[in-house]
Amino acid sequence: MRIEFPNAAREDFHWAQAQLRIGSAPDNDLVLAASQAAAHHLRIQQDRRGWVLQVMPAADRIYVNARPVRERALLRAGDVVSVGDCRMLLRADRDPAARSPLSVPEQGRCTVALRAVAGPLSGRVLPLQDSLELGPHGRCTLELPQGDVAALRIFWDEGRLLLHATQTSDRHPLRVNGAVVQNLALQPGDQIGLAMHRFVVEAPGMEPEPEIAVSMSPPAHLPEEAAGPTGEVWWLIVTAAVLALGIALVLLIRF
Repeated sequence: MRIEFPNAAREDFHWAQAQLRIGSAPDNDLVLAASQAAAHHLRIQQDRRGWVLQVMPAADRIYVNARPVRERALLRAGDVVSVGDCRMLLRADRDPAARSPLSVPEQGRCTVALRAVAGPLSGRVLPLQDSLELGPHGRCTLELPQGDVAALRIFWDEGRLLLHATQTSDRHPLRVNGAVVQNLALQPGDQIGLAMHRFVVEAPGMEPEPEIAVSMSPPAHLPEEAAGPTGEVWWLIVTAAVLALGIALVLLIRF
């Protein structure tokens, strides 16, 4: 995990453990000013779901992407966590521009959509189809602070889902998973951020099919081996045949 402090002179904070403790006490992993945070204010843990934020008892509420959190929240790379007047931008350690792009054949493309998870458009789902533009001349306008203007376009090109910043703002750069980008090949689960706007890429058809492990080695023991020794098996077969013959004779004599 990497934490940036937007509009602050503080250096980025790097963390590689499964748990991160944040507060004003000196025994925290990330220490904030006493005017910003309680002694032990919050904890971020990594598990199978991702990064899970937990607000400590007696600590004031915090905000994730301007939304109040009282107890727990599931975090994504690109989220902004606010504690007092301290804003922390979460980023993955790996830059998304360094990833290998996903290429999807035309017949295998799914319906891709952007799910707005924060900002004025929160709760809306914007289907992509071939292309999606957001901005002054797009499907939805993007309100920015101080009247700034920005626009972006998402489209398919040679089987890749591409993001392009068609109009940029110096004060509010376009980000993917917290990293500033201009052009990028998107992947499922990416979070696009622009000022207070947050969009998550929903593209289940782009995700690889789960591999089913098939064992080619023969089983250690065959089922007939577990039944007993070979001679014992044949003895049971012969006994069953004799019993069947006896029953048939009895029925024949009676009738």
